[in-house]
Amino acid sequence: MPYALVIDKAEGKPGKVYHPLKNIEQPEPQPKDNEVVVKITAAALNHRDLFIRQGLYGAIGFGVPLLADGCGVVVKTGSSPEAKRWQDKRVVLNPGHGWKDDPDGPESSKGYAILGGTKLNPLGTAVEYLSIDPAELEEAPKHLTSAEAAALPLAGLTAWRATISKSQNAKPGRNILVTGIGGGVAVMSLLFAVAAGANVYVSSGSQAKIDKAILLGAKGGVNYKEQGWEKKLQALLPKDRKKLDAIIDGAGGDVAEKGAKLLRDGGIISQYGMTVGPKMSWIMPDVLKNIELRGSTMGSRKEFAEMAKFVNDKGLKPLVSRTVQGITNLKDIDSLFDDMNKGTQLGKLVIEISPDSSKSKL
Repeated sequence: MPYALVIDKAEGKPGKVYHPLKNIEQPEPQPKDNEVVVKITAAALNHRDLFIRQGLYGAIGFGVPLLADGCGVVVKTGSSPEAKRWQDKRVVLNPGHGWKDDPDGPESSKGYAILGGTKLNPLGTAVEYLSIDPAELEEAPKHLTSAEAAALPLAGLTAWRATISKSQNAKPGRNILVTGIGGGVAVMSLLFAVAAGANVYVSSGSQAKIDKAILLGAKGGVNYKEQGWEKKLQALLPKDRKKLDAIIDGAGGDVAEKGAKLLRDGGIISQYGMTVGPKMSWIMPDVLKNIELRGSTMGSRKEFAEMAKFVNDKGLKPLVSRTVQGITNLKDIDSLFDDMNKGTQLGKLVIEISPDSSKSKL
């Protein structure tokens, strides 16, 4: 029977516990009339998967397959015409369900159900096969390998909403700061904003990550661990536009305090995470400069389709930090979680579940 990757329950307090990985066998899925069976070729990790293992995430589902990011091939379909048209297509999966197209948030009364590792959604991409409604699929961008395509969904969707939908400043001539470059979302935000024509700058605690970001199209970067980094950043901005138009942030911390000095009047802070802590300061200069703080979480099914099309049209490639082979290779999969816990990755961490016959065309 096909394998799935789950966690086994360990005793301990949230943040102190570390639930171990294990494999379980599942019956090979049989599609309903309007479902398709996807053979997963690659699946990628996100920080939420580490939080689940650390007991720092809600509604953890022991025995529910992990991971929300996946690429695969449709190998079987139900009888409906909509299902049949997906036969043999290489696809990426929408990483969350319950949000169609409302710009303000999920329409579902049950809320937004992300794939992987919780009781809120029975599906996860760390499996050999899964059955799913084809309405949750997009064709994988043709220029990407399966590992690259698997790196796209959750980080790409989150970055798309924060950078394109929410900031509304990914435009030619605008200045955008992407903080914490290195993680999957920040890298995709950089790629989207550069492809849209903006002047993109980055911050990181690692010069190597800043250097890589410049190779990916950033105009420059600063080390946020250095005193007065905001002044160094301002010196990098174009002479005719010495203020930022938007900050795309996943850290929180002092971003609003620094933003008051860096952003133009009416500038935007588009925030998709708060890894520094669950609270941050909002200061009076932000108010006086009419700065807007906009929360942003993942995105709608409509935005997922827009994002996938943009990636395909622009030939963009998600950055893959490292891959390991095989869903039963628990030792090497654990090492990916170690990379994430230490913050050493630059880009996405991917499990290649089955052989990938596709080749990157770029």
